[in-house]
Amino acid sequence: MTSLSDQDWFRQPALRRVLDLLNADGGEARIAGGAVRNALMGVPAGDVDIATTLVPQEVVARARAAGIKAVPTGIEHGTVTLVASGTPFEVTTLRRDVETDGRRAQVAFGTDWQQDAERRDLTINALYATADGEVIDLVGGLPDIETRTVRFIGDAAQRIAEDHLRILRFFRFFAFYGGGRPDADGLRACARAKDKLASLSAERVWSETKKLLTAADPFRALLWMRQSGVLTAILPETEKWGIDAIPALVAAEQALKWEPDPLLRLAAMVPPDAARLSALAQRLRLSRAEAAYLADWAAAPDIPKTIAETAFDRMLYRTGREGLTTRLKLALALVRSKAADDPQAMAESARLQRLLTRAAGWTRPAFPLSGADVLAAGVAAGPAVGKVLGALETEWVEGNFTLDRAALMARLETLAKDA
Repeated sequence: MTSLSDQDWFRQPALRRVLDLLNADGGEARIAGGAVRNALMGVPAGDVDIATTLVPQEVVARARAAGIKAVPTGIEHGTVTLVASGTPFEVTTLRRDVETDGRRAQVAFGTDWQQDAERRDLTINALYATADGEVIDLVGGLPDIETRTVRFIGDAAQRIAEDHLRILRFFRFFAFYGGGRPDADGLRACARAKDKLASLSAERVWSETKKLLTAADPFRALLWMRQSGVLTAILPETEKWGIDAIPALVAAEQALKWEPDPLLRLAAMVPPDAARLSALAQRLRLSRAEAAYLADWAAAPDIPKTIAETAFDRMLYRTGREGLTTRLKLALALVRSKAADDPQAMAESARLQRLLTRAAGWTRPAFPLSGADVLAAGVAAGPAVGKVLGALETEWVEGNFTLDRAALMARLETLAKDA
């Protein structure tokens, strides 16, 4: 018998309290999905979800009677979040699909664990654990855990027809948990249904893609997405640009202890074209911060190989740190991949690393003057104020920010006479 009873998270009092509550008086509850999968694969369990035979109203009633907070986070789909000792647990009533259209499902509540398992997407996501820790496998998930096989439950095409987002979930879970080649039936079904991704909301597509891009090494998944045409369907910008920079970027992340950054990885896959990146951001409904990240990168200038540190500081001031940092990281990752056999690449790698370190520690200096100073010097309100202030700021920047307020005020007096 496969058991989770020796797992530390499984013995937490808050979880035990919720399981005891839901398993009393004829109810049955099991831990479901990701926590079971992760525990069996040696990955931190993360959030713990629970499946139950109790209907949502009964879950809420029991929780309130026991003094446990109940939040109806998705009650129409059978989900209630119980918060015990500050720890949230999503509790979902067993379900079966009544109707699906590839985007959403109408469900009916039930008590049949087999039906509940078979409506899920992948075998490794449909495992349960009882309150005693016994792992229950109703769809062949345990052998797939052993072989790191990411496989749809039953007919792959049917699972995708129920929810087209499962195409991206197939590749996302392959990126995190898959070994060897993707399951052939699943890969074929994804390739055939790739056009259905256009029917999904942009938010769902980007959310799933972003999660995939946080995997420790998403390259194999991206490779098979490209082979199947799925990558082009969601990111046509990659078609003539490609994913070849990803292995070098992942190697740099691991060597230099960079946290995997989905936006940096996206930047490695698409051309730094402002118009195309703006269209991408609108199409996928990126957040303002995410869109700004790509725009800053596209706007960042090339960094000359012979640039002095003071000149680099001026560049940082004029264009901002974010876009230049992205450009430096991508360049550093590429050159590091060549450094082992190329002394020049090794030297270039060291140079880029110094610039990256300098950018990380850089603080934007504050220009000592303002428009009020220009007006006080006698310059008439209007365009002349901005012109004079801009000229002074340019002098200040070109002087490597060394001119103090007194020196700038002296220059202002001269410029004000000519304004």
